[in-house]
Amino acid sequence: MDIEELQYALALQDTKGVGSVTAKKLIAIYGSAVELYKAHQRKEIRDNVNQKVFDRLFRSTSVDKAKKEIDRALSRGINCIYYKSKEYPKELLNCSDAPVILFKDGDDNCNEYKRVISVVGTRNITSYGRDFCKELLLSLKGYNPLIVSGYAFGIDICAHLEALENGLSTLAVMAHGFGSVYPKEHKKYYREVKESGGFLSEFGFDEPPYRENFLKRNRIVAGMSQATIVVESAAKGGALVTADIANSYNKDVFALPGRSTDVYSKGCNNLIKQHKAALITSGEDLIEQLGWISKIDTSVKAIQPQLFLDLEGGEKEVYEMLEISSLYMDEISRLSGIPIYKISNIVFQLEIKGLVQVLPGKMIKRI
Repeated sequence: MDIEELQYALALQDTKGVGSVTAKKLIAIYGSAVELYKAHQRKEIRDNVNQKVFDRLFRSTSVDKAKKEIDRALSRGINCIYYKSKEYPKELLNCSDAPVILFKDGDDNCNEYKRVISVVGTRNITSYGRDFCKELLLSLKGYNPLIVSGYAFGIDICAHLEALENGLSTLAVMAHGFGSVYPKEHKKYYREVKESGGFLSEFGFDEPPYRENFLKRNRIVAGMSQATIVVESAAKGGALVTADIANSYNKDVFALPGRSTDVYSKGCNNLIKQHKAALITSGEDLIEQLGWISKIDTSVKAIQPQLFLDLEGGEKEVYEMLEISSLYMDEISRLSGIPIYKISNIVFQLEIKGLVQVLPGKMIKRI
């Protein structure tokens, strides 16, 4: 580990107006953070580097702060993971705004896991959400995924604890530094989670859990996972932000549907209705849609004739149209003469009944 490179990389990332995206671009131009620092001392600016940004780099206070931060982390056994190192989460590398340096408490290498999923949702978990979390993690037990979440109240801690209950590794992404544990009520779980997977943070040791840090935390949760599952959410909430970020990274997103009258199902229902997430009602759904099994369970198809009897009006017409091949939503509207806004609702109902799947681009596939 090149400690000097870590120190200057952290000083670079923490420079006001720079951030992780610009920091990585500058490192790429100069070859390393150390070489960039040397060039800055000599005032050797490259043609494709902004003069104002270059002048702000490596002020003595930021460099001293970065050196102390790296030294303190290493002295406490906290790993400093550089984005160029083999321990850096490989899925996160594909995200342009991923941190230059991550701090990790725990020895597990995330890249040893072939399957990494995040489980997120409301802090106001209901029995419906808790039961689904239990069923989900139990179903995934034989596939050994790494379970990622944010260590908050509600769905987050439920996912972490259910992972532990089923012998699965779990990683908690924090919105603060390692100088504290938030919420403090979860301090009692710290050792077990650390030994099972660990804790990850991009923040300095003494950084408090500021409100804006949770949004930054969410991009790591979404970015390092192959898929994000939203269990419960109100019409607005951090879990929906995580889902949007996952979508922007072209990651798979799944949501558990609920009754339209349930406050903490509204967010999930909206994600499904807006085709921002695929519907999921069981762990088997996730396993199948992520391709963790080689073939579709024939028992699913066996119950479809019974479900077909429950179809009403436009649902039956649309379902029959999809028998020969998949169709885009606008094609269904054009061929059937049904307005597109009604088609959207019909597809949503068919999806809830497990009869169709919405593919990217709003193509509808009969299951």
